[in-house]
Amino acid sequence: MRGLSLSRVLNRFLVPVVGSLLVVSASASFAADNYWQTVKDRGTIKVGVLVDWPPYAGSNAQNQPAGYDADVAQLLAKDLGLKLQYVIMTGPNRIPFLLTDKADVLVASLAITPEREKQVQFSIPYSAASMVLLGPANLKLSGPADFPKFKIGVPRASTTDIGVSKVAPEGTKLRRFDDDASALQAMLVGQIDAVGTSSVIAADVQKRFPGKYKVLYVVNEQVMAITMRKDRPELLKVMNQFVKTNVANGEFDKLFKKSLGTPLPQSVVKAAQ
Repeated sequence: MRGLSLSRVLNRFLVPVVGSLLVVSASASFAADNYWQTVKDRGTIKVGVLVDWPPYAGSNAQNQPAGYDADVAQLLAKDLGLKLQYVIMTGPNRIPFLLTDKADVLVASLAITPEREKQVQFSIPYSAASMVLLGPANLKLSGPADFPKFKIGVPRASTTDIGVSKVAPEGTKLRRFDDDASALQAMLVGQIDAVGTSSVIAADVQKRFPGKYKVLYVVNEQVMAITMRKDRPELLKVMNQFVKTNVANGEFDKLFKKSLGTPLPQSVVKAAQ
C-alpha cells in the first residue's frame, strides 16, 4: 500500500478543521453584527446609568435615575421604539458590567480615554465636563507643584483620578474613593483637603456654601459617550445616528440645560457635525 504524502495527510485533517473554524468564526461574526437585532427582538434596551453624580446622574424622590444621563436614556428608548430598563452602576463597575452583558449600552458619563478604548467602543460624544480640584477658599493650592502639601481625594479609576495622577509630582497624597459622592463628602467633613470633581458639581457646592469653597485647579475637559462592547458594530451605528440626530435637532441641548443650566458644550456639538 502506498504511503500517504505529508501534504495529503495534512490536507485530510486540516481542511475539515479549518472549514469548521471558518463556520464558527462566521457564526460568531454574524451574532456580533446582529446584536442590534437581538435588542430589537427583545423589545427592551438595557441601559447602564449612575445615580451618584448629579446633576449628570442622580436620583429623584421616587429613587429612580434622574439627571441628564437618565433623560438621554429615556430619549434613546423612545427614539428606538423600545422599553427602557435601567441598570444601576457605580463608576468602577461600568465597564465590567458592560463586558458581561448586564447592560447593552452605557449612558453613564463615561469619558473617552485611550485606555478605555482598548476595552470598549464609544459613540460620538453626547456630553462633556471639565474636571477640577475643589477645596476651601483659603487653601493655598494653585497647581501640581502644591499637590504634595495636601491630601487630595479622587473617585477611583475615574478620569479625574487619571488626570490628577498624570500631573501629580512625587510625594502627592492621593486618596481614592469608590465614587464621587464619597470623595466629596470626605472633603466636606475635612478628611481631605481638596477633591477632584466636575466643574458642574463644583459650582453646585459653591452655590450651597457661598464663599467657603473655590476651584483650585482645572485638571482637564473630558467628553463622554454612549459605550458598547467592541463586537457590536451595528449597535455603534445606531448610537451614532441617535447622537447626531439629537444634537442637530436641539433635544440634547434642551436636556442639558434642564439638568445643568448651561447649553450643550461646543465640543459635543462640533463632534456631531
